[in-house]
Formats: sequence, structure tokens, C-alpha cells
Amino acid sequence: MKILALGAHPDDIEIFMFGTMAAYAAQGAELTFAVATDGARGGKSDPVILARVRREEATAAAALLGATPRFLDFPDGELVADAALIGALKGLIHEIGPDLVITHAPNDYHADHRALSDGVRIAASFGVPVLHADTMGGTGFSPTHYVDISNHAEIKAQAIRMHQSQDPDRFADAARTQNLFRSGQCNGEQASQAEAFRFEPIFPFGDIRALLPPAPPIRTVMVSTKKVD
Repeated sequence: MKILALGAHPDDIEIFMFGTMAAYAAQGAELTFAVATDGARGGKSDPVILARVRREEATAAAALLGATPRFLDFPDGELVADAALIGALKGLIHEIGPDLVITHAPNDYHADHRALSDGVRIAASFGVPVLHADTMGGTGFSPTHYVDISNHAEIKAQAIRMHQSQDPDRFADAARTQNLFRSGQCNGEQASQAEAFRFEPIFPFGDIRALLPPAPPIRTVMVSTKKVD
């Protein structure tokens, strides 16, 4: 199976979907991590230096799973779903031939995220199904699918912390909190973690469950067995 993960910035894949990518890697899937922008505005450093450093950080994080990194190098903070972006995405999808594309939700907090989501939707057309990752903090997001990342939480945190230019502990902590909540939301085991996704069925893709790693095991819901006298 071939999976194409698309993030707007060099640490987005790690924050929003790396646990699921690790689950895919454990299944033997072929992973490609594509980053749409150069990340040059993600700090106060010289943009040229920061873009280079962030590329190196993303490359190191992808290497944790043996994923192939690709960089589209659009200007950070200026991404729009125009002909240039859609053309680049179409070319990438055609070259890789993925079974599934995973990217940002169309209502995520950052304009670059929203633009990439729109561009992927158009570029994928009816050639490949598109799955949307959780939003920052889960705001405005209604999941349809969950992936158990309990066995991959540590490597996800490690991948996020590869991005030392971004003060990564804040993102590692936020991601863990969100992943614990998402597991509880789908009645996963105590202390388990899950990443949440949303799939909008579009012809000819009506059901993608067979393309996803397992969701958390569902706990039996029981009434109290305690007898009160």
C-alpha cells in the first residue's frame, strides 16, 4: 500500500498524523511525506537559514519511519489553491500513485492548511480518496474514523521534537492531550491514544475502512455492579 501524507509546513505531518504513519509503517506501507511550503516564516531567524534548518528537521523526522520526504517549496504563509499548487499536487499524485492521500482539514486554523486542503481536493479528483486529519485542538472537527496510535505515541513525540526550531515541546504536549481525548471519545482503552480523521465519501470512494490501520479496541460499556443497601 502507498500512502501520501501532505502537510503545509515542515512539522505538520508529525503533529497531526505521525502516529498513523507509524502504524502504516508497521504494516509495511510505502510512505511519502510531502511538505507544501518552505517553512521560512516559522520563526524569527533569517528566512533562508530557517527554511534550510526546517527541511533538515523534516527529513530527520521522516527518516524515523523510512518515509520519502518531498518538498514543494511554496512560500510559507502565502499558499493558495491556484493553478501552480494544484498542478504540483497533480504531478506528485500521478508520480507516486498513492492508495490514499491524507492532508489537513478544510477548516483548520492556518490559512496555508486550508489552501492545501482545497488544492488536494481538486488535484485528487476521482483518482484517489482523500482523508482529512484532525484540526489544531480539535476545533470544529467531527471525526468519522480513528486510528489507534498507542504503540506509536513515543515515536510520534520523538518526531515532533525533531523540529527543535519550533519550540516543539508545546506541540508534543498538545498532541498527546488531543490523542488521549480522541481515544476516550471512541471508547478506547484507558490511557490509550488515537488520531482522529474525517472522510467525506465522494464517488467512486464510498468506504475507506479497509485502507486504514485499526481503531482502538472498544471497551464494553457496563452498568455499575455495586450493590447499594
